[in-house]
Amino acid sequence: MSEQGLKLKSVDSQGEKEGTKSENLTEQLIDQIVKGSYPAGSKISEPELAKYYGVSRGPLREAMMRLESMGLVERVPHVGARVVALSQEKLIEIYAVREALEGMAARLACAHITDEEIAGLETLLDAHHQHIEQVEGASYFHQQGDFDFHYRVIKASRNTKLISLLCDELYHLLRMYRYQSQRSHSRPEQALKEHFHLLSALKERDGELAEMLMRRHIMRSRQLIEQQLMKDKETAS
Repeated sequence: MSEQGLKLKSVDSQGEKEGTKSENLTEQLIDQIVKGSYPAGSKISEPELAKYYGVSRGPLREAMMRLESMGLVERVPHVGARVVALSQEKLIEIYAVREALEGMAARLACAHITDEEIAGLETLLDAHHQHIEQVEGASYFHQQGDFDFHYRVIKASRNTKLISLLCDELYHLLRMYRYQSQRSHSRPEQALKEHFHLLSALKERDGELAEMLMRRHIMRSRQLIEQQLMKDKETAS
């Protein structure tokens, strides 16, 4: 191989390493933000992050850009980067979008989901049921990725644009809400029952029913947030 070829290979290898560092850092920061280690509204010092995680400015900049695109971090003039603060008004907007898009995803999933994926969903819901019984209905799983019923249904839609919008742009904001929301917004046993009804519609490949059930399921969660918002306003007045 020529000297120029060796240089190009070295540059490509370095780029891959930097990309891997950025991806790993992104995942770590997502996890810390979602779980509240970096509180909502708190300022993020990029020099401190670079020092703490032992990364250079390049991978950190890429990671921060990804977090911004997911809505987990925002840039504020004269302040810099900070963790987004999820107001209940913002959540209501997100749930309204979810209601439409996840309803569509459920309908499409009926046409594309495999028997193996349906079996996987059934096993998953059985595990969720056991968890709720163990905690006596106090909570549902703090689900993530393949452990999340909604995530699997969206993936089964096979629609890349829907998957991007729901699993990349909105997903981690919703995870953040689940971790940090008040227990009054939760309805574990009812939510699980609705998931089983959705699974039945998927088994029957009934797209119209699956869309209606998914929209109704998310609508009920949105209504709980709206009720809490009204209570907060009444308390404040």
